Amino acid sequence: MSKVLYITANPKQENKSFGLRVGREFINDYKKLNKDDVIEEIDLFDTYVPMVDKDIINAWEKLASGTEFQNLKEEEKNKLAAFSSLTDQFINADKYVIVTPIWNFTIPAVMKAYLDTVCVAGKTFKYTENGPVGLLQGKKVIHVQASGGFFSEEPGKNLDFGTNYIRTIMNFIGITDYKTIYVEGMNQFPERAESFLDKAINNVDELVLSF
Repeated sequence: MSKVLYITANPKQENKSFGLRVGREFINDYKKLNKDDVIEEIDLFDTYVPMVDKDIINAWEKLASGTEFQNLKEEEKNKLAAFSSLTDQFINADKYVIVTPIWNFTIPAVMKAYLDTVCVAGKTFKYTENGPVGLLQGKKVIHVQASGGFFSEEPGKNLDFGTNYIRTIMNFIGITDYKTIYVEGMNQFPERAESFLDKAINNVDELVLSF
């Protein structure tokens, strides 16, 4: 039995988002094929995702110097507890389905903040004499990326700081089985939006079998 973490970062209602519709299609198809697996959902726009701010940094520095967790300031404890909870939740999953839009060539800010909770030295990667080594080998990621224009091919591909960034983070922490489903072009060609959606769903049908 595997545990799948379904991570979304889009404030829209599901029926109003092409990306979320494709993500739900993937999850529903996966459930049909893997009835015993556990699927846990996290909506980042409905979750407290602490930023790496002065409280988090101060807490890390205090703990590194020997301060006990209970002796941290209340704000430091609360933020660090929430941060660590997200880290542990990610580590405990086996597979990940991530759904994000492209906003101004990159991911929503809350997704960046979430990835900061995922990329943690000593938990998801470690430093060695030969450089950093990821600790989460053997896991899988499907990333559904929705965009009004086209980013899966040139010239837009060079401006894609969404899936390319998430892939870089995943590879860094040891997850190299990473595939992207592009849901794109809906704003550029609104009259073809449904056909673009159908194309993405066809990719779902192919990729879910090997996920």
